[in-house]
Amino acid sequence: MAFLDWVLHPTELWAAFWYFMRHAPPDEKTVKLQVSGDMKRCYDFLEMTSRSFAAVIQELNPKLRDGICLFYLILRGLDTIEDDMTIPGAKKRHLLEKFHETIYQTGWTFKESGPDEKDALLLVEFDVVVNEFLRLPTEYQEVIADITRRMGTGMAKYTRTRVESMESYNEYCHYVAGLVGHGLSRLFAVSTLEDASVGENLELANSMGLFLQKTNITRDINEDVLDGRCFWPKEIWGKYAATEEELISKANREKGIKALNEMCTNALQHIPDVMEYLSQIKEPSVFRFCAIPQTMAIATIVLCYDNARVLDDNVKIRKGEAIKLISQSDNIDSVKRLFYGYLNTLEKKNHPDNPMYAEVSKIIDKTKKDIATTLKGGAPNDFTVEYLVLVLFFFALAAFFYLYPVF
Repeated sequence: MAFLDWVLHPTELWAAFWYFMRHAPPDEKTVKLQVSGDMKRCYDFLEMTSRSFAAVIQELNPKLRDGICLFYLILRGLDTIEDDMTIPGAKKRHLLEKFHETIYQTGWTFKESGPDEKDALLLVEFDVVVNEFLRLPTEYQEVIADITRRMGTGMAKYTRTRVESMESYNEYCHYVAGLVGHGLSRLFAVSTLEDASVGENLELANSMGLFLQKTNITRDINEDVLDGRCFWPKEIWGKYAATEEELISKANREKGIKALNEMCTNALQHIPDVMEYLSQIKEPSVFRFCAIPQTMAIATIVLCYDNARVLDDNVKIRKGEAIKLISQSDNIDSVKRLFYGYLNTLEKKNHPDNPMYAEVSKIIDKTKKDIATTLKGGAPNDFTVEYLVLVLFFFALAAFFYLYPVF
């Protein structure tokens, strides 16, 4: 099956070859960063919590790299507390609301995580993160502490409030992801690697976070329901099922897919803002850092659209596809081509009998038109059909000579 995937997607094979030729293994990268002591341990934690994200952070400009590494670990610690279902509600809310003060407390650690928390070790050794945070320039500390405070407050609110309406869904996504976009944009500006306006136009930054978060929430529905929680707004899923369990049940599959498509459509609405935000980023390493998660998100949401497997399992894009996205997210024109290609795929999946057909078509048409008018060389060409015909021809030719050898 893996071999067939490579055959049917040769650009992914080529991208994988060049990616591994050009990129050092994660442990080698950490050595090349020439860090030691607590900061080296912080990069170790970065590798443990998210290897894919770690690779992108480690390629950032040195003016931002340590600050964003620590920003990520602090928010990861906050998120680990929020996700831990073994911490009593009142205690959890206190920890979340005071976490922005905790990061200034030398020696602070937390050893009461549940046995299933995969990032518990980060909190056990959180004092190393605090030590390095306190070494950051004051303007970096202020941004990180402010975002941590606001995010902790929002997370605490949603420990006792369910996501019911679209308004609460957007608010929740803002707290857990939109604020990350705010913080990163402000750090980009503070570093002077990007224009000050990047840190001021936070509506676009919010959309960057919401597109990622909504994609993840949409994809993770099966896993979340089985864990006894649901982040899909009831305003959407309540039209198609009486309970979250019914939403993902095979007996309710037709309605479940309609709910899924509505969730996908809601996420897709952020694409114009994503394109506008990326167009204003100038520093190459910052651009890659911002663009790679977004290209992963468009690939994932298109995979999820009208895909019944999402209700049964956690679907993921192919590894080769992910490598291709990483290797081709170098500049705005390349990213526009990637988005254009996925919008073509989405267009083929969007059937007229789908209740979301008109709304999705509108998003596709507008975005493709915007890309075509701003992209050098105009709209990209799609050679998928031609390639598949060529592959089938060579397979047929090989089979013929195997069955009827001429020598």
